[in-house]
Amino acid sequence: MRAHPVRLDAVIVQAAIAGALSFSHLHDLAAAAGQDGWKAWAYPVSVDLLLVAAWRRMRQQQRSGQAAGGPRLWFLVALAASLGANVATAGLLDLDHVPAWLRVVVAGWPAVAFFGGTLLAHAPHGPEAPAAPASSTTDAATQPQPAPHAVDALDRDALPAPPTTPEPALQPTAAEPAAPVSAPVPAALPPALVDRVQALAEEYRSTTGRPADPDAVRARLGLPPSMTASVAAHL
Repeated sequence: MRAHPVRLDAVIVQAAIAGALSFSHLHDLAAAAGQDGWKAWAYPVSVDLLLVAAWRRMRQQQRSGQAAGGPRLWFLVALAASLGANVATAGLLDLDHVPAWLRVVVAGWPAVAFFGGTLLAHAPHGPEAPAAPASSTTDAATQPQPAPHAVDALDRDALPAPPTTPEPALQPTAAEPAAPVSAPVPAALPPALVDRVQALAEEYRSTTGRPADPDAVRARLGLPPSMTASVAAHL
């Protein structure tokens, strides 16, 4: 199996060099301020760890939408300690004759770093979860509620149907009398047929002595029953 070649990142190399130099400067300053042995090596570790922890916590709170004022403050404190050690060891300070105030600052740093690390460790990591509702409210919220249209449909099904009553027929009022029904107008007969009807009626009257019957005349002429009224109109 072919191994992948190791690629060096310029950022990582630069961070390693800067960290090593800062670590060395902090060690030299702590040793010059009277912290000898393992204590001189513990100071740079404390400063660098506080710097990294404050940066990570600041980024976490910024991503979660929380204020990052506390982690930012401790990040600046650790950055000032590291930067101060770099500047102090650049020849501006005589490490063989360290002033008293610098010895006090170096001696008091462990307490400051411990206090800052404790605050960063107990800082909230994200937004707090909302409080759980009361039991009665939870029970009422978990019960399924029917939809409004379903309730309306059930109510309509449960109600009895209203009785259907026939609408009363419109009756003519006294102010508006009903129009009289006119008799159908008999169909007009052709003149030749009118003469034939009258001749048959006269013959019937002379034979029987009675007026001619319209049905009998119509039957003699071979007309349909609907022509009875027309025949009677010419008798």
